[in-house]
Amino acid sequence: METTKNILVPNHRKLSENEVSEVLNKYSIEDTTKLPKMKKTDAALTELDVEVGDVVEIMRTSFAGENNRYYRVVIE
Repeated sequence: METTKNILVPNHRKLSENEVSEVLNKYSIEDTTKLPKMKKTDAALTELDVEVGDVVEIMRTSFAGENNRYYRVVIE
């Protein structure tokens, strides 16, 4: 599993096709174009091997110590 390594950047990782399907089903989303977008040139993605159309999971830790997951589709 490839993730970002910079400690100041929330953990980003590229999802597999199966994981993308699970996320879409969980949130009743038709397809990845309905997800929020993230540019391929975003600095947080430089360490990941992502292509346009890939879905990235962002894991942020809140001040309360909870892990929150966010999903973005990579655009050009």
